[in-house]
Amino acid sequence: QVQLVESGGGLVQTGGSLRLSCAASVNIFNFAAMGWYRQAPGKQRELVARITSGGSTNYADSGKGRFTISRDNAKNTVFLQMNSLKPEDTAVYFCNAYINGVNYWGKGTLVTVSS
Repeated sequence: QVQLVESGGGLVQTGGSLRLSCAASVNIFNFAAMGWYRQAPGKQRELVARITSGGSTNYADSGKGRFTISRDNAKNTVFLQMNSLKPEDTAVYFCNAYINGVNYWGKGTLVTVSS
């Protein structure tokens, strides 16, 4: 069973930075596309950033130039570096692994950006 555990969320002021981490319970990184999604109160879950097993990345427009997704396959960990944070980035951030047509999700970590 794949388990994903996020960490690194918290309260930060506008313009600040946070680094989210997602650790997987098993070695899936060599063949899983990994992603970060977020869900703000009253809104649908949306893609933030995604990285393939080969290292290709794509970002939602909202995070381009501010967010960077990366992965450490040896440590089964994916990261999301978030800079220049804005109040509208406030949300629960979820880690996702997509393996052979199946989505796996972490429980999320809360990011709150104060104005």
